[in-house]
Amino acid sequence: MELSQLTVHEINGLIEKKEVSVKEVTQAAVDRIDAVEDKVDGYLCLTTETAMKEAEELDGLIAKEGRKDVLEGIPYALKDNMCTDGIQTTCASKILGDFVPPYNSEVYDRLLAQKGILLGKANMDEFAMGSSTENSAFKVTKNPWDLTRVPGGSSGGSAVVVASDMAYYSLGSDTGGSIRQPAAFCGVVGMKPTYGLVSRYGLVAFASSLDQIGPFTKDVEDCAIVLSAIAGHDPKDSTSLKVDKKDYTQNLKEGAKGMKIGVAQAFMGEGLQPEVRAAIDSAIDTYRAMGAEIVDVSFEYLDYALSAYYLISSAEASSNLARYDGIRYGVRAEEYADLVDMYRKTRTQGFGDEVKRRIMLGTYALSSGYYDAYYKKAMQVRTLIMDDFKNVFDSCDVLLTPTTAKTAFGIGEKTGNPLEMYLTDIYTVPVNIAGIPGISIPCGFDNDGMPIGMQLLGPVLSEEKILQAAYAFERETAFKDQKPKLV
Repeated sequence: MELSQLTVHEINGLIEKKEVSVKEVTQAAVDRIDAVEDKVDGYLCLTTETAMKEAEELDGLIAKEGRKDVLEGIPYALKDNMCTDGIQTTCASKILGDFVPPYNSEVYDRLLAQKGILLGKANMDEFAMGSSTENSAFKVTKNPWDLTRVPGGSSGGSAVVVASDMAYYSLGSDTGGSIRQPAAFCGVVGMKPTYGLVSRYGLVAFASSLDQIGPFTKDVEDCAIVLSAIAGHDPKDSTSLKVDKKDYTQNLKEGAKGMKIGVAQAFMGEGLQPEVRAAIDSAIDTYRAMGAEIVDVSFEYLDYALSAYYLISSAEASSNLARYDGIRYGVRAEEYADLVDMYRKTRTQGFGDEVKRRIMLGTYALSSGYYDAYYKKAMQVRTLIMDDFKNVFDSCDVLLTPTTAKTAFGIGEKTGNPLEMYLTDIYTVPVNIAGIPGISIPCGFDNDGMPIGMQLLGPVLSEEKILQAAYAFERETAFKDQKPKLV
């Protein structure tokens, strides 16, 4: 197996035994980027030259002082909506096309503290608005399993660089499934932690009450390692939970025996691709064979989740994106008659169609005379959905669902029908509305060889239990070991 194909924990073992150097590990990732990046377009900007210099310096430091952290010397990628001092952060938007932040996001600082090596910033849907990474202002990212299909979104680039072995792990952001859906489409592990567990400081906001940063990795153990590094209280983020740092690898291997796994028919209804249904049924049988108890659960208000989500997220986006006006930072229209004309032309030229669509929807929902009917009502529904999940978790430890109803669709297939595109998030958005954690792991393949993802959900701050259940399934199957053949 090539060095670039190994997991974080496998690389750790090799470095500890002095069988490979950090420079060799980094060079393997850079060589892989050189070989396949032009096929999949996973990165928006690369920092590989700096990465190689850092790797060489780190080898010298490790020789003198030893290796201190599990992510030390491990090359990774960041979604391009996480601020990086001195490195371009565009959110895949023309309006931030020349923006270089003067400060770091908290997650980047935490990885810098562990001496991780940044390879570059990954492509995404503009301002994280989309489900296919076709809404980037700069390029369309392709699924490495089939270059004619989308990788999912909005963190499609972050999923692709891991699936294509162009990074050993990456970070994405998840507002309504933007980590879990591309993880499912690309056959990797993706986790959305409990809202507030990972600092959002320096994450360019889409919908502040829904956004959450999380990892993409090649297997569940790596997911636990990366989550351990980035989770924990941050006083700079007012929504950050005051919880102690935790090692999520501690109870990873305790197995699924005796665990109560909930299954809800609300996630198994019409529109579910037959191969997805078969893969989920097989996963249920696998858990049963491992000694887990399968529990039927039901929801009362789940059908309203998608509508509530798009009202809440668009309203918050309308508010958050008001700051991009050409005055303070970012791109400004070159020709304009007056201040109002400058605002209008800057935003018209700077924002893409999907961002404009959501700003208009959100502004309408917040406007006088419509606030109570739309935004307030959506927030009331949100409370009902949160209560729904609390009731479900009274009878089970984790909930098992498909991540998506179907496998990856073709590039351009849904761009002309926004509503159909929104429906691809139907199984993921309830998780963000409730603020609970969820993970997507590979659980099979369809008849065309495209990956199928399984979602495991739990109550607030149940990451350990979810990772334990995911690891138990992964150990019993071999889906994670299969690699895309096209790249």
